[in-house]
Amino acid sequence: MPLDKHILLEFLEVLEEEISLEITIVAVGGTAMTLPDLKPSTIDIDFTIPSNNLQEFQKAINNVSHGFKIDIWPDGMIFSQFLPEDYLDKSIEIKTKLKHICLKALHPIDIVATKIGRLNNRDLQDIKTCIQKFNLSRNQIKQRTKQIEYVGRKENYTNNLQYVLKKYF
Repeated sequence: MPLDKHILLEFLEVLEEEISLEITIVAVGGTAMTLPDLKPSTIDIDFTIPSNNLQEFQKAINNVSHGFKIDIWPDGMIFSQFLPEDYLDKSIEIKTKLKHICLKALHPIDIVATKIGRLNNRDLQDIKTCIQKFNLSRNQIKQRTKQIEYVGRKENYTNNLQYVLKKYF
C-alpha cells in the first residue's frame, strides 16, 4: 500500500504517544521525498536516527502495531552508505504538530548521493526530481558523493555516479 504524507504523519503521531524524550529522526529514501511533497507516496518507511535517539524510537515502534515495512539506520548510515557528519545539519526540518519528535528529511543532495548507491528505476526518477526541483549541479553532486563512504564494491558506486552524471548533465 502506498504511504502518502498524511499516512506518514499520522503514524508518527501515534508513535509519539510512546516517546517520552525529545528525539530527532531524519527521513531518507522515498520517505524523504514524500514528506516535503517531492513525490506523492512511498512504498516503505526509512529513517536514519542519531544513535542517542535510536533506542527510544525503536521502543516506540515495537510498542505500536503498524504493519508497515520500516528500515532504521543509525547516524547517517543508509543502506550500505555513510553520509558525512554534517548530514543532520543539512537535513530539512519538516514542520509538524509533533512535540517530542523533530522530523527532518535528508537534503536533496544527500537524497541523490544515497540513491546512487542502489540506482533502480525509482531511484533514477527521484534523482531526476531532486536535480530539477533544486537545480542541483553536476559539480555539487560530484563534490558530495566524494564525501560518501560506500561499503561494498566502490566501483559499483563510481559506475552508478558516472551513469547519473551522463544521463542528467
